[in-house]
Amino acid sequence: MTACSLAQAQPAKHWLAALLCSVLLLAGCGTLTTQQHATNAVDRQASQRFDLEGRMSASDGDRGANGQIEWRHDAVRDEVTLYTPLGQIAARLESSLHGAELLTGDGKVFHADSADALLPELLGISLPVARLAYWVQAAPPSGAEIRDVDADGRPALVIDQGWRIEYLEYHPGAAASALPRRLDVSRGDARIRLIIDQWTTQQ
Repeated sequence: MTACSLAQAQPAKHWLAALLCSVLLLAGCGTLTTQQHATNAVDRQASQRFDLEGRMSASDGDRGANGQIEWRHDAVRDEVTLYTPLGQIAARLESSLHGAELLTGDGKVFHADSADALLPELLGISLPVARLAYWVQAAPPSGAEIRDVDADGRPALVIDQGWRIEYLEYHPGAAASALPRRLDVSRGDARIRLIIDQWTTQQ
């Protein structure tokens, strides 16, 4: 696998985790119907199981990082792997109903009961990681608000717990059910951009 460069301006564990927090869901994801506020929004549902490969960047307004990721998700387990430019594993985060573990490329291991406990410990911020699997599928969970849709009725802008999720591009295919290719997630100075090159989904 060819990896993008991983630029870091802070200690590795902070920015590897900054990348991981952008794409990790470490809680079970059932099938939910989208909360529809835009009058012409199509009905979209989140898959319980998916694999994705892509690229991402994360910034807090002053510092940034970017890299290539793989994310394997099902209802009880998640595995996200970040790669170095040489194709080696830079970090891997695994979670299940029994807890979460982060292994960095330099051999450090972090444990927590859940991602919600692990990521704030590393980053000093709180992130709704349990909602990310819905966001990346453009199937917002209960409580999210669809503010705008595109010409095919798919979410173009979603607001969820203070986060702004903008869908910039969808993959080709069936218009109503096509999955996102490019999306931005932001709140304040925090901004995450994800480009998803390949999807595999299963209900």
